[in-house]
Amino acid sequence: MQLTNVVTDRGSKYAVSGGAVTDRKAVDKFLKELKRNKKFAKATHNTWAALLSDGTPLKGDDGESGAGLVILRMLEREELSDHIVVVTRWYGGVKLGGDRFRRVQDCVRAYFDTLK
Repeated sequence: MQLTNVVTDRGSKYAVSGGAVTDRKAVDKFLKELKRNKKFAKATHNTWAALLSDGTPLKGDDGESGAGLVILRMLEREELSDHIVVVTRWYGGVKLGGDRFRRVQDCVRAYFDTLK
């Protein structure tokens, strides 16, 4: 599932995607499928996290230092396992500082809302 244009902040645009995964191989397949879409392949960052049912945490910052951990913590709080959440950012030319983490949280919350 993909939600595009979830948040816009000072020119940066954000989207969120997610789906079921059961292992690292499924995570890699999900990311590869997402990046088949040229829009997502050309994004500045595709940060992601997954919490497997055996308790294994997986995450990737894709250059957005700390963003994967933000997503992972939110997955843990929701107790959502065997699921990947990817937050995509297209950089708009202005550094957001700590606000970038708030935008990641906004995207993940929007995704969680679709699951309810």
